Amino acid sequence: MRNVDFHVGDGVVLHIRRLRGLMRGRNGVVDFDDVSSYTVEVSAAEVGLAGDDLTNLLNRYVFAYPGAPLSKLRVRVDSDGIRQSGILHKGVDIPFDMTANVSLTPDGRIRLHAAHVKIFGVNGLALMNALGLSLEKMIDLSRAHGITAKGNDLFMEATALLPPPKFVGKLAAVRIDGDQLVQTFGNPADSTPPTQTLDPAATNFMLYRGGTLHFTKLLMTDAEMLVVDADPRTPFDFDNPGYRKQLVAGRSRTLPDMGLEVWMPDARSLGKSTP
Repeated sequence: MRNVDFHVGDGVVLHIRRLRGLMRGRNGVVDFDDVSSYTVEVSAAEVGLAGDDLTNLLNRYVFAYPGAPLSKLRVRVDSDGIRQSGILHKGVDIPFDMTANVSLTPDGRIRLHAAHVKIFGVNGLALMNALGLSLEKMIDLSRAHGITAKGNDLFMEATALLPPPKFVGKLAAVRIDGDQLVQTFGNPADSTPPTQTLDPAATNFMLYRGGTLHFTKLLMTDAEMLVVDADPRTPFDFDNPGYRKQLVAGRSRTLPDMGLEVWMPDARSLGKSTP
């Protein structure tokens, strides 16, 4: 994939700058109509998450269960780090505002170190220190998936946080770039974007090659399908769970080797779709 805004859930977009990987489907078939039926094994990628994506990911997936310790979360990404605000439920509702520095642990997790914390508008770190408390002691994350705490650090497993389809891969680097938290998989020194020869003019695309694909009423064996952005002026906005609306609004051609090239409009241009 290259220059693709890949929707994986309600309000959660992976801003894929580049990605190479392998898809494994149930019974050897990658079924685009069932996002829970396949896994994307990432070998090399550079993927960004903006503040709104992180906000929706935490509220609608990570902490979307009864009795969750955090709610009404808002996340902003900027040069100062990742700023999170919301409500901590600890007997009483405690409003908090935290700015965290971002780094990568040796085992490939994202470490958020609390640099500034406000609780009820006062210096939260000083208050917690005086009371012998820490984020680990204050936030029960035993039922949350993909996130843990130790001391005043939060640790996130980049791929485990996401809704289906399942992504797996070793995170090699993480950084803040503008308003996005950018995650690099594979060799950080390899920033070469994917290329393809089926349509050299296409700059924003997804190329699927080999194996068996199923989508709508079609079953493609020894697959070769290039999905191209109909408007290359911005990244290709692709709604993975609700792709059918884009497919119907697009056009396609059969390639000389019986592969398929599909042009799709951006999802945002068609309005919200229902998977």
